[in-house]
Amino acid sequence: MPRFPPPKLPSLDNFGIHDVVAVERVTGGLAALAGIATRRDAPPLFVKAFGDLPEDGVFAAEAEGLAALRAGGMATPDVILAGREVLLLSVLEPRPRTETFWERFAHELAHLHTSTVHQRFGWHRDNWLGRRRQVNTWNDDGFAFFAEHRLLRWLGEPRVEAALDAGDRAALERLCHRLPELLPDRPACLTHGDLWAQNLMATSDGEPALIDPAVSYMWAEVDLAHLWTTAPPPEAHRFFAAYAELTALDGDWRNRMPIIQLRQHLAVLAQFDDDWGAGQLIRATLAPFRASA
Repeated sequence: MPRFPPPKLPSLDNFGIHDVVAVERVTGGLAALAGIATRRDAPPLFVKAFGDLPEDGVFAAEAEGLAALRAGGMATPDVILAGREVLLLSVLEPRPRTETFWERFAHELAHLHTSTVHQRFGWHRDNWLGRRRQVNTWNDDGFAFFAEHRLLRWLGEPRVEAALDAGDRAALERLCHRLPELLPDRPACLTHGDLWAQNLMATSDGEPALIDPAVSYMWAEVDLAHLWTTAPPPEAHRFFAAYAELTALDGDWRNRMPIIQLRQHLAVLAQFDDDWGAGQLIRATLAPFRASA
């Protein structure tokens, strides 16, 4: 199990909210503590906190990411407060378990990715993926950006150093050098950055809604890979066909997913004692590059 979150949410009295009747813990996220605060005189609130903040500005960056996604046409929760110690959001609904919902999400994500094309890769500030800083320094070259800030960036993390041997690290460096051969040259667009099924919810009227972003201008397939490789529910199968059709993906896109998802597997390996098989998947993806000259 993860070493965190800590066992107690902060009192909302400290943030000027005095009508809380009860706070019920919720599960699903991995890096933070979360709950639903029931209030006497207002709608409930979703409460998110860290016991010990990774760094100042975590929740301000998350709120900015939600605003960027909303500007791109995606539904997100309303931000009530983005303080240093706590993030308060409007409450969303669980996503419907229907193919129709996922197909609608395919249309909306395709619109986000195709309508926010950007000339450079990165973001105007760093933000966070889980409890680790996501470096977003601008770069005109997507391959260089992905290699430096999404793959090699994790090699200095203690858990990664312990899990990967010298051959693995050398293989990752070889893979990074060969990225222009392995992946197509795609433009940057606004990406959610942490898009697994747990971060897809619904509004009260059933509209797909996103939470917990780690936004940047990056390849759209970063979002696609995260959904594809993290056991999406059976009703999501139509999402992938619809998204591929809407964005004119080539037929080889599935073969690229393990390489692109290395970014997320390395992040998981860096942050959690139980890596849910991430280390094994990393080594499997790197295996063809261990013997490269």
